[in-house]
Amino acid sequence: MPRNPEIDAWFAKKQHPLEAAMQAVRKITLGSDRRIRESIKWSTPTYEYEGNIFSFNPSKNFVSLLFHTGAKLPGSYAGLDGDGDTARVMRFSNLADVEARSAELVAVLQAWCAWKDEEL
Repeated sequence: MPRNPEIDAWFAKKQHPLEAAMQAVRKITLGSDRRIRESIKWSTPTYEYEGNIFSFNPSKNFVSLLFHTGAKLPGSYAGLDGDGDTARVMRFSNLADVEARSAELVAVLQAWCAWKDEEL
């Protein structure tokens, strides 16, 4: 999937201290399934396939991914935190954390795409 120039502009403007980790998440996400697209929603990068998968919710201390309907995703994923009925969050503390847990992120993203394919 080609990168969206709007996301490049967002990163250039944001100048986040964990940008390298966020860019790694972006690369992993776009490489996990060619059908995943990126756009700006709610003033932040959002990743989609047959609905919103997750949006960046960055803080100064970690990279947070808000999986909008992550609680409904079939399966169990240790990195998806939360106990509500709908959303789940995945947090990364730095680039090394993203790299160490990249397979987990890919598994969640591929499970999302498979789940949405079943719904079609």
